[in-house]
Amino acid sequence: MNKNYILQIETATPACSVAVSLDGDVITTVGAEENNIHATHLTVFIEKALQDAGITVEDLSAVAVSMGPGSYTGLRIGVSAAKGLCYALDIPLIAIDTLSAMFSGFSQRIVQENEKVLLCPMIDARRMEVYSALYDQHGHQVVPVGANIIDQEFFQVYEEEGYQLHLFGSGAPKFKTLFEANPLIDVYDDFSNSAAHMTAQAFEKMNSQSFEDVAYFEPYYLKDFIATKPKKR
Repeated sequence: MNKNYILQIETATPACSVAVSLDGDVITTVGAEENNIHATHLTVFIEKALQDAGITVEDLSAVAVSMGPGSYTGLRIGVSAAKGLCYALDIPLIAIDTLSAMFSGFSQRIVQENEKVLLCPMIDARRMEVYSALYDQHGHQVVPVGANIIDQEFFQVYEEEGYQLHLFGSGAPKFKTLFEANPLIDVYDDFSNSAAHMTAQAFEKMNSQSFEDVAYFEPYYLKDFIATKPKKR
């Protein structure tokens, strides 16, 4: 029986992370969470992950990449690397929704019998804006992915229904003060995204052969890239 090794790449968030999985189980994960390291560290992390897993690129059955939303530059770097490997090795490309993968990683921390729980993965955008979605504890998307400006009333309709909300991800910490007096909203500042969080979905898509067209696939940027000019002194 062939072994389905999948290389998993996460560069949509501040985390630059690479994992190798085998038939739905993570073998190894390599990464770091620092600003602007994706371009310099991704190739090194890929080589280290393969070495730690005891395999070479020729052993890979597919490459899974975090498709966004997220950092424009980070997404381009990760997707370019993934597509390059798929081209060179003639193997399939698997795309994983970044916020959905974040949900998978964080949901393991929330074990509650209360059905009125909502999880909100957040990726930092600008100022008080985040890329976010809302999931129930079973992974069903309650509110679709969007670029949202968060204020005190943003979750009010769910608070009135008695839901407990958990906000996490790179965009969550800036709302800690905003919601610190709200007993229905918990803000986590210790969650780091990881390529390992993509494992279950990558394995599922591998089995169902839900692959992307390597030639035409583009990341889900959600918003157009806006270049900022330095201010004149």
